[in-house]
Amino acid sequence: MTNAPGQDLDSLYQEIILDHYKNPLHAGLRDPFEAEVHHVNPTCGDEITMRVHLDGADGVLRVSDVSYDALGCSISQASCSVMADLVIGKPVEEAMAIHESFLTLMQGKGQVEPDEDVLEDGIAFAGVAKFPARVKCALLSWMAWKDATTQSQGQTQEATNG
Repeated sequence: MTNAPGQDLDSLYQEIILDHYKNPLHAGLRDPFEAEVHHVNPTCGDEITMRVHLDGADGVLRVSDVSYDALGCSISQASCSVMADLVIGKPVEEAMAIHESFLTLMQGKGQVEPDEDVLEDGIAFAGVAKFPARVKCALLSWMAWKDATTQSQGQTQEATNG
C-alpha cells in the first residue's frame, strides 16, 4: 500500500519541522544587538527572548544577526529556527516581506499555497495553519522578530542621525 501524495508531503513537512527543532539554527543569545524582546504565548506557555542586530554599512539596512533563547513546543522552536535562517543577511525591507508571506500562510487556515522561493523551509508550516491553536506557536518568534527589528530600526536611525 502506498501513501497518498498529500501524506508524503505531510511527512516531509514533519521531518523539516523536527529537524529544525532538534538542530536549531542561530540559537543562543549573541552580541552585538540593538534590541532585545521577550514574548510569551499565554495559551501554551511557549516563550522566546530574541535579539536583533541590524547593519547599514553598505547603505542598505540589513538584518545582520538574529539570536534567541526559546522554550516551547517543537512548532514554536522550529519556526524560530526557520525564521532566523530566512531573514539573516536580508535587507530589512525584504525580511519584512518574508514575514508578511509567512503571516499570510499562517492566517490562511490551510487554504494558502506557500511560495517555496520566498519561504523555503517555512513552507513546512502550511499544515500548521489548519490548526488555529498551533498558529500562535508558529507565529511567536516571527512577532518577536518584527517587534525587535522595529525597535532596532529606531536605534539604528538614532545612531545614524545622532
